[in-house]
Amino acid sequence: MSTVKAVLAEAVAELGGTHRPGQEQMAEAVADALEGKRHLLVQAGTGTGKSLAYLVPALLHENRVIIATATLNLQRQLVDRDIPALKAAAASVGDGFAEHAVLKGRANYACLHRVRQGAPDDQGVLLEVPEGSLGKQVVQLRDWAEDQASEGGSGDRDDAPSHVDLAWRQISVSARECLGAAKCEYGQQCFAELARQEANDAHLVVTNHAMLAIDAVEGVPMLPEYDAVIIDEAHELAARVTQASTDELDPGMVERAAARARPHLDADKSSAEQDLSDAAEALADALTHVSPGRIENVESALGGALALVRDSARACFSAFEKDSPESADPARQMARTAVDDVRRIAERMAANQDADVIWLGQGRSSLQLRIAPLDVSASLREKLFETKTVVLTSATLTLGGDFGPVASSLGLDRTGANWTGIDVGSPFDYQKQGILYIAKHLPPPGRDGLEIDQLGEITALIKAAGGRTLGLFSSRRGAERAAEYVRKALPELTVLCQGDAQLPELAQQFADEPSTCLFGTLSLWQGVDLPGDTCTLVIIDRIPFPRPDDPLMSARQKRVDQSGGNGFMQVAAQHAALLMAQGVGRLIRRTDDRGVVAVLDPRLVTARYGPFLISSLPNFWRTTDRNQVIGSLNRLDINREN
Repeated sequence: MSTVKAVLAEAVAELGGTHRPGQEQMAEAVADALEGKRHLLVQAGTGTGKSLAYLVPALLHENRVIIATATLNLQRQLVDRDIPALKAAAASVGDGFAEHAVLKGRANYACLHRVRQGAPDDQGVLLEVPEGSLGKQVVQLRDWAEDQASEGGSGDRDDAPSHVDLAWRQISVSARECLGAAKCEYGQQCFAELARQEANDAHLVVTNHAMLAIDAVEGVPMLPEYDAVIIDEAHELAARVTQASTDELDPGMVERAAARARPHLDADKSSAEQDLSDAAEALADALTHVSPGRIENVESALGGALALVRDSARACFSAFEKDSPESADPARQMARTAVDDVRRIAERMAANQDADVIWLGQGRSSLQLRIAPLDVSASLREKLFETKTVVLTSATLTLGGDFGPVASSLGLDRTGANWTGIDVGSPFDYQKQGILYIAKHLPPPGRDGLEIDQLGEITALIKAAGGRTLGLFSSRRGAERAAEYVRKALPELTVLCQGDAQLPELAQQFADEPSTCLFGTLSLWQGVDLPGDTCTLVIIDRIPFPRPDDPLMSARQKRVDQSGGNGFMQVAAQHAALLMAQGVGRLIRRTDDRGVVAVLDPRLVTARYGPFLISSLPNFWRTTDRNQVIGSLNRLDINREN
């Protein structure tokens, strides 16, 4: 344990930091958990320095440890900043660290076969480089990939020149589209394969929640064998695992698979492609008779169409020309993958198991069937917690002051029989640094979105703050309406709205111009770090309960009710509490930050679930007095101007 403390102290000094309350306590707890093989939940507030606190014991642990994050920003911080500092610190105290590696999904790396041979279109024809700005990006990416190959680079998308998704898809492949290192003539140079080799040789592997979910829960080997896993941003884990296990199917997807298959089928089995195309039409017809929303019973017409798609896709897959050891046709591999994906998803949907939720929604261009697991806790328990030592950490792991809700949602026993939970606190004095203002005088939010009372309140608060406002809204329509209203009412201020430009660009402009306001939805509620005078006021328009027509959340709520629990509190209120805590956490990001969080939903103090939600938030000084808050914001604005 003395080594953990010594390396941690040196690493903090290496990064120019100071001792932070709770950091040493967390490092010791993580070391104990890894050594004792007991699961640990650590709530560590913003500014605690939790990444160093778990990296030190992870790097000193005798066996391989996986670090899984939810965001690329944190992944970059670990690899580019924290781990190098720890290695330097270890060297200064006489200890050495084994190697570390970063491992991402295959589509995050350039594919040299696609770079050099081209990308096939839906019919298997190699595409020429498109014209215009997209074409320029593709050429730049190809040149960059070749430079990476000759210079021993990683081929990682994060290091690539600026580009759009469509350009990147011209030089990358998914895991299922990959030819495989044994067949690919560039297999020895493959960036993804080299990254896997580095991970196999590394003591510490940094990856993301999705890779962890696919490896542990889906059972697809993505990661090298490991002893323990540390999951940062753990409040996101259940959602990321659910996302990784969600599938989509629509007639267009089936039709495209049939078109891709056509050039690659044995001549005497070419009708298989037409059968699959006919199945796409049958599915399209069946969907016209299905109402949007959850499908609790796959009735005969839809069930028959899904079975037809499943069987046609299986027959089409079997009709592909026999493979040969030397064949390496990317168009053929893409076609096989597309057909098999259709078969797999249709088979899952046709089975209509109780463990899944199926619903009909609007896709990009047509109606689309979606299927997701009703609950991921059992899978996490059986395939992760029962086989590995797991450390979960986040600034938001307690709900209503209790670790139990989050623990049980991830598959752990709610009582703490197989885990320990600790809260190492925060370096911030929330009572002195921030105010939680609840606009009790406003009417409860209606179904039609923001009303004139809420818009007037938003304008008055922003005017008092002199801009400097992050507006967190429950819908894109609400954010846009508020932006339009405030722009007219306060023309002297700049009001940015999500959708005006790419989010990183908007966040940078918000940070650079102190009087600017930024309005947006879910992606702004978490992961945006804007310390200092940039953000004096955070506005939350309403408690972020799931939409009543959300098929997955309503199904989970119904299941809890049927088992004798309180579905609203265990699903909807917990969901809202996590998001509220994340949103409120945007305000105080360092010890000299000051400001106000304004919640325009009076239910936070009038409804029976209000105390549960409030107890899940930082302990700000709380008030419902509008004049007091306006005065505080005015004083903050004047002080900053001076």
